[in-house]
Amino acid sequence: MTYAQIAPTITRRSSRWLLLGSLALNLFFAGVAFAVAIRAPAPPSWDRNVFVRVERVAATLPPSDADLLRGQINANREPIEDAQTKYRAAQDVIRETLRQDPFDAEAMRAAMAKTRAAHQTFDQTIQGVFAGAASKMSSAGRHALADWPPDRKSSSNQQ
Repeated sequence: MTYAQIAPTITRRSSRWLLLGSLALNLFFAGVAFAVAIRAPAPPSWDRNVFVRVERVAATLPPSDADLLRGQINANREPIEDAQTKYRAAQDVIRETLRQDPFDAEAMRAAMAKTRAAHQTFDQTIQGVFAGAASKMSSAGRHALADWPPDRKSSSNQQ
């Protein structure tokens, strides 16, 4: 048998393996593309807006207590929005101070002091609303509020 007779056989066999390898590689990439396309995006774990977070809390309360909390929040919406806006603005001033060249440590300390004061005002505002709402809630509503988030392990959940 001469090389002229063997060469077409070798080429046919190697082209079959090449075709099979190419098919396998294409199927692999198609599977990866499909998996990436159908994968659900990760749910956001944190929303800085206090009204979104309050709605998440209210969803875990008994219906009457949830309505009461929403009513208290809506009745105090303006002062809460104002305190939240001032706190976020104070945080932005810190970011701006950090980006300045040359860096001014005293300006940073002053911005941090203003942010602390704005944060305290924001906390006092929202906590005052929650305290007022909790005083009108049922015992079950207050317990649900104390155990929030619902999947958290606490001493009252372990008993």
